[in-house]
Amino acid sequence: MRRFNFLFWPVLSGVLVAVLLLQFFPNLLTTNTDAIDFREASRPLGGASTLGPASYADAVEVASPAVVNIYTQTVVKQKVHPLFNDPFFRNFFDADSIPQQERIQSSLGSGVIMSPQGYIVTNNHVITGADSIVVALKDGREAIAEVIGTDPETDLAVLKVSMSNLPSIALSQSDDNRVGDVVLAIGNPFGVGQTVTMGIISATGRHSLGINTYEDFIQTDAAINPGNSGGALIDAYGNLIGINTAIFSKSGGSQGIGFAIPSNLTKQVMLDLTKHGRVIRGWLGIEIQELTPSLAESFGLDKMQGLIIAGVFRDGPAHLAGLQPGDVMLSINDRPIMNGRKSMTEIARYRPSESIQVKVLRQGEELSFIATIGERPRTEN
Repeated sequence: MRRFNFLFWPVLSGVLVAVLLLQFFPNLLTTNTDAIDFREASRPLGGASTLGPASYADAVEVASPAVVNIYTQTVVKQKVHPLFNDPFFRNFFDADSIPQQERIQSSLGSGVIMSPQGYIVTNNHVITGADSIVVALKDGREAIAEVIGTDPETDLAVLKVSMSNLPSIALSQSDDNRVGDVVLAIGNPFGVGQTVTMGIISATGRHSLGINTYEDFIQTDAAINPGNSGGALIDAYGNLIGINTAIFSKSGGSQGIGFAIPSNLTKQVMLDLTKHGRVIRGWLGIEIQELTPSLAESFGLDKMQGLIIAGVFRDGPAHLAGLQPGDVMLSINDRPIMNGRKSMTEIARYRPSESIQVKVLRQGEELSFIATIGERPRTEN
């Protein structure tokens, strides 16, 4: 054993050095990935405290640095004279020789920095058709933004800027929101600069509004005005619960009915766009028809529950599972179907290759089928 004594102190010293290195540099053994870093909300949810703060300054101070102003510019070409729009007059000129003039059309909106890597979420309608997009931070810095991906069906878009020391917002679980919770809307209304308004959650799960293809809105009476689009809807602790998107207004200004895309949906869309360049949605391969009281009576239903399968795509998930036109879908994974648009949105949330149980009514008999979800075909925008 004596011959190994001289090894004891060098080995012990090496172990101590390794422990110290791991203590101060814990990332030494981790591999470098392209994963996006999100900050999750740390405060307890679900009404842990019944008394609200006297001031929301702390929440605004935490969240506002991550809310940015977005300025877009679009080059619009115009004919010099209205006569050049007349087909008869145009016959005397070569189309390429018709003089044109260009003008710059500017617009503004808001966005939210979702991660320190520079990923920003905004509304698709804020940046659609833009030739250049400038992001301005609260600290005065500006940068040209790159479009990573867009999803018109939820009206979301993901941008990226290359800047250091970027603030990012903490994400709350939007499924835990309750009607009556205090919320704050942060954005750049009318281009006056970053502004904060306060209200409460008026409703959750709003759909069938005709705004987007997939709708699951948080409704709030916090004032949302033009320029607020793409900004943050936060809770009383400064955590993101939604992306401000639309207002219901007859005058164009806020009338206390605003809508925000929940943070959970926003996060999923962002991850799909950054990873795949598109949003991957579940697909059952059916065409549906809403029940009416007369149709429900004809099918022998005592309540307005279910959807009529009007058509089935050949070799689609529903067709392979055995569903047929004329079946009345009653439930999906034992959740009763009460609304067609909401049910199709729920199906879209499943990932391809997941299995779901579908209960249908066929010729007065309840049947159960197992369908394997497919990927929804992309539509031309």
